[in-house]
Amino acid sequence: MKLAPHLHRLGNDVVASYLLDLPEGITLLDAGLPGHWDDLLRELEAIGRPISDVRGLVLTHGDSDHIGFAERLRAEVGVPVYVHTADAHRARTGEKPKTPMGPARLGPMLGFLAYGLRKRALRTRHVAEVVEVSDGDVLDLPGSPVVVGMPGHSPGSVAVHVPAVDAVFVGDALTTRHVLTGRVGPQPAPFTDDPDEALASLDRLAGLAASWVLPGHGAPWNGSPAGLAAAVRAA
Repeated sequence: MKLAPHLHRLGNDVVASYLLDLPEGITLLDAGLPGHWDDLLRELEAIGRPISDVRGLVLTHGDSDHIGFAERLRAEVGVPVYVHTADAHRARTGEKPKTPMGPARLGPMLGFLAYGLRKRALRTRHVAEVVEVSDGDVLDLPGSPVVVGMPGHSPGSVAVHVPAVDAVFVGDALTTRHVLTGRVGPQPAPFTDDPDEALASLDRLAGLAASWVLPGHGAPWNGSPAGLAAAVRAA
C-alpha cells in the first residue's frame, strides 16, 4: 500500500512493516510475520522492482512479529539484516524476558492471534546473521537511515529516521492500535520490557523532524513526532 511518494506499507493495522522505493534501491523497515513475504512480493510487483533491488532490512527491534521474513530474505536473496547491538541476541534466538500481558479484551486478542496464524507466525525463523548497529549510526542504504536509540520496549529498540521520505519508523516504541485491547489512538505498546524507560525515550522521538510516524502496529500517523509523543504521554 502506497502511503506517499517512495513510501509503502506491508501488512495492515494489526502488524505492519515498510518499504522505501528509491532510485538507488529499496530499504525495508521491519519484516512483520513470515506470511508477509507474499505481501512483499506483491508490492514489489506493483512498483515494478525485482527483489534483487532490496539493499537492506533494518529491524526496529528483535521481537518475532518484526523479524518474520528476515531470515528468508537474508538466506535466499543475500540481503543484510541490521539490528541494534542490544537486540542482536533476541533477533538470533528469540530469547526475551517475560513481561506482564496487561489489559486485554477477548475479541481483539483472539483477532491478533488469528491474524498471526494466517500469516504463519508459528513458522518464524530467527535471523542467523545480523549486522549490529548503534545509536546515531547512518546506514549505507537507500535513504541513508539514521538509527535513533529508543530503549524501553526492548534494550535495543530503535526508531529509524529517514529524512529522504520525511518519515520515522518507530516499531513498538509506541502504538496507535493496541493489539490486545483493540483501542485505537496513540498509546504505549504492550509487552514492553521497561515501560518507564520507553516513556522517557519519547523525548528522543519528539526531537525529530518528519511528517510521518510509522508504528509496527496501528495506523500511520501523518503528523509531527513531537505531537505523537505528547499524545502517547497523555494516554
